[in-house]
Amino acid sequence: MNSPSTPPEPSITPASESGQAIIEPTSTPSDAGEQTQNLQPDTGQRVKSALRELVETFVLALIIFLALRTFVMNYRVIGHSMQPTIEEGQFLLIDKLLYDMGEPDRGDVVVLHPPDAPGQIYIKRVIGIPGDVVEIKNGKLFINGGAVLEPWETRPYPASNWGPGRVGEDEVLVLGDNRPGSRDSRYFGMLPQEKIIGRAFLSYWPPDAWATYSRYDQEALRIAE
Repeated sequence: MNSPSTPPEPSITPASESGQAIIEPTSTPSDAGEQTQNLQPDTGQRVKSALRELVETFVLALIIFLALRTFVMNYRVIGHSMQPTIEEGQFLLIDKLLYDMGEPDRGDVVVLHPPDAPGQIYIKRVIGIPGDVVEIKNGKLFINGGAVLEPWETRPYPASNWGPGRVGEDEVLVLGDNRPGSRDSRYFGMLPQEKIIGRAFLSYWPPDAWATYSRYDQEALRIAE
């Protein structure tokens, strides 16, 4: 006669492994109260943690924003004085820190306060720096007696004559690239460097006008007449 087989040892499988639903016994009122008391601190902790993370994220974003505004500003161009380089409606980023550490150079595109129009903001290009003698003859630009081959595109003004004028210490001479349609140093004279807000280095909007404005090799700007 065969001995009865030994029943298998029961095993406990976690619900996550067995795939079976777990039916918990109905709690007594006192048990339910205990469960509620245990859950409340956990839920409150999660809410506090989420709020803290939200506040920390906001503070960090605010710090970054204020830091950027300290060194960089954005402007929307209104007007046509820098055509064809910069068109009306473009949005530009301006480096406010650069000239705290160095001097403007010929070719820099700068945002400035014109000395004879308080509260106004212009965008122009630096043409002359301290010590330069600048002259315009029949629309052609001369610096220190040498004709200048401007590497940026301009709208010429053949009938234009100006100067010569010497750029003083802590001054620059600025012109718009659209020479017939720009109010610049030909009208308000040399610009004190303290009137410069910063150098335009990037056009970011609209997307098809995306461009960077590099600084130029100064020796490449002048050629012999």
